[in-house]
Amino acid sequence: MNPLIRFFRTKIYTAISLLILILLVGVMGYKFVSGYAWIDALYMTVITMTTVGFREVHPLDTESKIFTIFLILASVVIVGYALSIITEYILSKDHIEELKHKKMQKKIDGFKNHVVVCGYGRNGKQTVRKLLAHNRSFVVIEKDKEMEERLQLDNVPYVIGNANEDAVLLQAGVDRASNFISALPSDADNLFVVLSTRQINKNINIISRASHESSYEKLKFAGANNVILPDKIGGDHMASLVVVPGLMEFIDNLSIVGESNINIEEVAVEKLYDSRKARTIKDLDLRKKTGCTVIGYKDSNGDYTVNPEAEMPLEPNSKIIVLGRPEQIEILNSEYDIEIENQ
Repeated sequence: MNPLIRFFRTKIYTAISLLILILLVGVMGYKFVSGYAWIDALYMTVITMTTVGFREVHPLDTESKIFTIFLILASVVIVGYALSIITEYILSKDHIEELKHKKMQKKIDGFKNHVVVCGYGRNGKQTVRKLLAHNRSFVVIEKDKEMEERLQLDNVPYVIGNANEDAVLLQAGVDRASNFISALPSDADNLFVVLSTRQINKNINIISRASHESSYEKLKFAGANNVILPDKIGGDHMASLVVVPGLMEFIDNLSIVGESNINIEEVAVEKLYDSRKARTIKDLDLRKKTGCTVIGYKDSNGDYTVNPEAEMPLEPNSKIIVLGRPEQIEILNSEYDIEIENQ
């Protein structure tokens, strides 16, 4: 619990205790000083504490007047204190929420080359789990205000708003982001968001979800680099489990969504070698240093080579894909400080 809220709650408990105490003192005083019946004593105490101005039940003698003066003065102080604390507590909750949003926005404003995920539905949540497993910085844009509590519980940086509005996209740092994932359930919404994102950031890598194959070309034309059809991928995967079940089971176990165990890593060659010492994949000697095996190579033009030769030359701005057990990947990340690149 927030320390400020805990502090105010403590003060509220104190104020309520004082109100109950002055109420009991008033009832007992009117009962034994003025000789009122219990119900009359309670009535007199309430109208005195609230200063509503009703007449007393019976004329007051000198002792009762003195007691009433004491009760009025004490009630004004205690009731005023209680009202101020309760009011301050109500206002502070709104203030705390505002401070939370400001703190969140300040954190988001510090992101650069991060990932923006639009939509926190099923696909959005899976995306976030994968990004967390790879220690990537990201921001979620969610339109539904009711999802805010879920986002807070998941400790996810977020912006509440309609991604169709450029101001919301800029609030999430789309202009500074390296990747944008649109996981909205509506193809029309994805199309509009992709178009807006591409206008704001010409160089960002955009990945969009699509429900219908007819939307594929439209999303590509709007500026999406990749368009994913979850239903098509799911169908292909299930068919593959029938045709080549052993192979698909092996691939599934390489990297499980939601787990921190990572078996495949993509690494920029600049992180791995000194140009004076390493000119080929063989020169890296990753197998001996980390236990990882190089299974792919991506050149500076974006072309992939599967199972590259050991003598393949390393080009600037290229990447290698390595396979290994989680502990070997961890050694790789630690040895070459690769997690800095993923932040």
